[in-house]
Amino acid sequence: MTLEDLQELSEKEQLRQAEKKHRILYCSAAGCASCGSDKIGAVLKAKIKEHGLEKECEVVGTGCLGLCGEGPLVKLQSDQTLYQNVDVQAAEQIIESHIVKNLPVTAKKVDTTQPFFISQTKIVLENCGEINSESIDEYIGVRGYEALAKVVNEMQPAEVIEEIRKSGLRGRGGAGYSTGLKWGIVSKAHGEQKYVVCNADEGDPGAFMDRSVLEGDPHRVLEGMAIAGYAVGATQGYVYCRAEYPLAIERLKLAIKLAEKMGMLGNRILESQFNFRIDIRIGAGAFVCGEETALLQSIEGKRGNPKPRPPYPSEKGLWGMPTLINNVETFANIAPIIRNGSEWFAGIGTEKSKGTKVFALAGNIRNTGLIEVPMGIPLRKIIFDIGGGTPEGTEFKAAQTGGPSGGCIPKDHLDLPVDYESLSKVGSIMGSGGMIVMDSTSKMVDVAKFFMQFCMDESCGKCIPCRVGTRHIYGLLDKISKKKATQDDMVLLQELCTMVKETSLCGLGQSAPNPVLSTLRFFRNEYEELLQPVEIYQGEPGVVADFEK
Repeated sequence: MTLEDLQELSEKEQLRQAEKKHRILYCSAAGCASCGSDKIGAVLKAKIKEHGLEKECEVVGTGCLGLCGEGPLVKLQSDQTLYQNVDVQAAEQIIESHIVKNLPVTAKKVDTTQPFFISQTKIVLENCGEINSESIDEYIGVRGYEALAKVVNEMQPAEVIEEIRKSGLRGRGGAGYSTGLKWGIVSKAHGEQKYVVCNADEGDPGAFMDRSVLEGDPHRVLEGMAIAGYAVGATQGYVYCRAEYPLAIERLKLAIKLAEKMGMLGNRILESQFNFRIDIRIGAGAFVCGEETALLQSIEGKRGNPKPRPPYPSEKGLWGMPTLINNVETFANIAPIIRNGSEWFAGIGTEKSKGTKVFALAGNIRNTGLIEVPMGIPLRKIIFDIGGGTPEGTEFKAAQTGGPSGGCIPKDHLDLPVDYESLSKVGSIMGSGGMIVMDSTSKMVDVAKFFMQFCMDESCGKCIPCRVGTRHIYGLLDKISKKKATQDDMVLLQELCTMVKETSLCGLGQSAPNPVLSTLRFFRNEYEELLQPVEIYQGEPGVVADFEK
């Protein structure tokens, strides 16, 4: 199959959809599914059949539509009408009123001109909520697999790597390393076999970006992995997905099966000499397996413990062979870069942080959901324009980015550009894309304590600084929260955080103190308000003991 063949299939699918007067999309992603969206889909289909409208109307389950806090969501693709909080009665009204009588159901209608929608720039999420995620034909209809066809038929591996390098794409898993440079290292590494691994072990509290992409547009990720395989010389890929994502795993399995059937994966892809197979490995719930060396150990069937680096996986990874590891969002950016060119992608974002970033917006904020914004967007715009601000009667206090590995950004830094360098300067990180908003009701000591308990529980225990240090840090935070601590404990807390950060084996321990350090930096007064009064040295009345050593 050539690029021209794919384009012909794409046009055919577009014509098929154009013949339908209405395409009714209901969110079938995990968030809305938990609210009963599958039942809503069944009601919509039943009412269409009842009115004999099967030929002119199509009801399709799709991926995340973004405004997760208002689900179940239903969208009419013909006029872009979006409905929120759809129940059985509302679903019936949508058909009876909007479809049959052309009278929108105003009580459930969402204003899609609000900043939540118009302030976003969608690249990774461009197909989520627009296509049937279980249909390869619909993916091809939106130019799916055209980038792969272009690569295997028209480009040399080195040309692909150079295109990705020039785009400025950085890894979206948290570290922000240049994707093109990483691909180049793996391509030059020597080994009998090379591997491509997609890290879908998304374990940060409040994060659901990767899950949503896999549920809503799995072929986009598979296409990115195949292009990576061609570029670095790999013939085998693995998607490492956490077991808590059953729907994502189910759709991935179906997508792989359909792609193999159409010649997009397997042997002689698109009638070329390129062979590439993708298999799924399911994680057992350990947060530490999101760290790349632990992840590789788990794929090999071993306990998911991190290993010292170097050697890095790019030189000695799976079974001792060169291995490329990128996360879901990184791979989802590859196909549009190849299709549209590196200059197009590099024109979005900032000088050092190119493209867009997907965030899971959660916490004390009005518009919770999935968003995609250009790199460098001010935090204020995310919180107040897109997010709608905090609940009535409260004020914004802080935003936690990077999950347990990140830090809390206070309101004094609301105009901070959201990019890799700017977040690092205030003691936080981009992370994989979780953003938890806290308002004036949040207690920052308790926030730090929550994340430290998470890291303490998820430590693999291999290295003493992380295994013992996180437990002692948690104990000090617990002591402070119960108003039993003194200034001595504050000094010890700071020292422990520095020790764990500088001496832990892997990224989990090295970043575990970040929430504590950032809250100490910006909200120290909340810690000090909980401390015991300064003790008086009994031997010499009136002399204050010196705790600031």
